[in-house]
Amino acid sequence: MTTPKTLYDKLVDSHVVRRLDPEGTRVLLYIDRTVLNEYTSPQAFSGLRAAGRGVWRPEAALGTVDHVNPTRADRGRAMPDEGAAEQARYFDENCRMFGIELFDVLHPEQGIEHVVMTESGRVLPGMVIAAGDSHTTTYGAFGALGFGIGTSDIEHYLATQTLVYARLKTMRVTVTGRTGPGVRSKDIIMALIGRIGASGATGYAIEFAGEAIRALSVEARMTICNMTVECGARGAIVAPDDKVLDYLRQTPHAPRGAMREAAEARWRGLVSDPGARFDREVTLDAGGIAPMVTWGTSPDQACPVGGAVPDPAGEPDEGRRRDMRRALDYMGLEPGQPVGTIAIDHAFIGSCTNARIEDLRDAALVLRGRRVAPGVRAMVVPGSSAVRRAAEVEGLDRVFLDAGFEWRQSGCSMCLAMNDDVLGPGERCASSTNRNFEGRQGGGARTHLMSPAMVAAAAVAGHIADSRQFAGEEV
Repeated sequence: MTTPKTLYDKLVDSHVVRRLDPEGTRVLLYIDRTVLNEYTSPQAFSGLRAAGRGVWRPEAALGTVDHVNPTRADRGRAMPDEGAAEQARYFDENCRMFGIELFDVLHPEQGIEHVVMTESGRVLPGMVIAAGDSHTTTYGAFGALGFGIGTSDIEHYLATQTLVYARLKTMRVTVTGRTGPGVRSKDIIMALIGRIGASGATGYAIEFAGEAIRALSVEARMTICNMTVECGARGAIVAPDDKVLDYLRQTPHAPRGAMREAAEARWRGLVSDPGARFDREVTLDAGGIAPMVTWGTSPDQACPVGGAVPDPAGEPDEGRRRDMRRALDYMGLEPGQPVGTIAIDHAFIGSCTNARIEDLRDAALVLRGRRVAPGVRAMVVPGSSAVRRAAEVEGLDRVFLDAGFEWRQSGCSMCLAMNDDVLGPGERCASSTNRNFEGRQGGGARTHLMSPAMVAAAAVAGHIADSRQFAGEEV
């Protein structure tokens, strides 16, 4: 009798090149593909050059400029920051030298790495993908194992197509029931992070299951897997189903013909075995989740939009109490303050978390026929050039422009302020991104995480607001 396996264990086992200890907890793992960006790759390429090594499988890597590039509407190759320009130049030189395909700023498929990888069909069920960005967990939405790695690991991968890997513990998160009106996948993952804490999944790979997860689109599942790293997980997986197969059939790099039929037959078997044991089980009731918003400086410092800023005095844990006080001081908020009264200066829709076509459609439902509140600067940055084109075909760009949003080119933009999209000290932003750390969007800037529809509602109201008040049950 074979021991039932989790999907995570199946993916790891199928990619083990060699065990590095008797128990197999440390292994040499084969990596199917990677994506590289101009920010995390330079030292890895410099290491290869210094050692006189080549890239083992250049066709298994894709490069895209996304972190440091400007996103202004009149896109050009020039960058206002000299350091950013040098990073992009060196990245281009390295990709040409080592034979790696590159989406530079003027490439028609340029975009955020985790958006272009998935929309092009380079992420397939059963793959193991590692990249120099923690949000590589996004790829779990396809039944793949994705995880972030450091610069030295990038160099090792490029030279050998392998990595030394430590097995993770497994957690199954079952989301039961159905979400209520206006509740999105962003709210599900924020509710989970709030439930288990910012380090609650440290050392784990999470498999998401349950009726509410199966009901989500593939893009919505990407949002959940993307933000799983914000509770400490190093991997997130959803078993592939017909929605995943249908999505991949529309992508240019997925298998075709007889190869596709054989692949799909195998992909349908990528599930955890009945009776497979998980190290931890967590259950969430989707019906009890409301649209969420962060009030503090960590993704787990969040509450429903109808809630209030908590009082640190009511927190029994001294460490958490201290963290709450620091967060409230940084955010300029008071205990008991209703989150719906928090005024904003900026509204940002973008990032690898929420800048796909479905996200833009969601926000447009709120914005159609409305205007951004006076004093609010609002901008939308599509996740890729392909998303931007698709939105323009649907007329979504006109909805945003008519509402007073800036319609920009693709890139990471204000998610992490490594470009010229930066908030000033004390400025407050309703943001569809994944992190609300101190200074994440600019020194002294204050970030409130929420779904794209919620960002749109805040932009119109001029303060944090419930998107359901603007578009009813439709959003």
